[in-house]
Amino acid sequence: MDASFTGHVFLGMSVDGFIARPDGDLSFLFGDGEGTGDAPAAPGGGGGSDGGPDGGSDGEPEDDFGFGAFLDGIDALLMGRSTYDFIAGEREWPYRGKPLHVLSTTLEDGADARVAGVHRSLAEAVAALDAAGHRDVYVDGGRTVHDAIAAGLIGTLTLSRVPVLVGEGHTPFGRLPADVRLAHVRTRTFPGGMVQSTYRVRR
Repeated sequence: MDASFTGHVFLGMSVDGFIARPDGDLSFLFGDGEGTGDAPAAPGGGGGSDGGPDGGSDGEPEDDFGFGAFLDGIDALLMGRSTYDFIAGEREWPYRGKPLHVLSTTLEDGADARVAGVHRSLAEAVAALDAAGHRDVYVDGGRTVHDAIAAGLIGTLTLSRVPVLVGEGHTPFGRLPADVRLAHVRTRTFPGGMVQSTYRVRR
């Protein structure tokens, strides 16, 4: 699928690649009280929230696992309905005024003033983001991420794995039309055993 923007993924997950349990439970992403901290998925979306240890492995100050710096480079957001529902009730909106677009067949357009647009299909969302002139879009939510990867819309993935195996659940990965080759950008470790790796999609 052609788009003028580049999609970027920032997700927290278990070591075996699950972002939620089959029933939608996300508690395993929030640490065990032994320094793991909150999962560095999108704060308020994708199962994660702000907060965490005081420093990364490279000595840089960290209070959000790099999410703030990631968000600074983003023009807009695209997420699925389930992820939107998870963050909609947050007391503090975590996206700093960035335009939010939601993929949903049931959410009414205009139901939330914080949502710039509701789209019934990925193609419709891509057209709207293109028309708005966005260049870098944060893509969140398991199915939305998967579909965007399959459509060739993703340029980078930052995957933060918390040290737990959950065995089954929801994953952004699955069958793809072709292999997606990745180039490793960097890997960081955090107190408690979380490992965060960033990859660039090779074109």
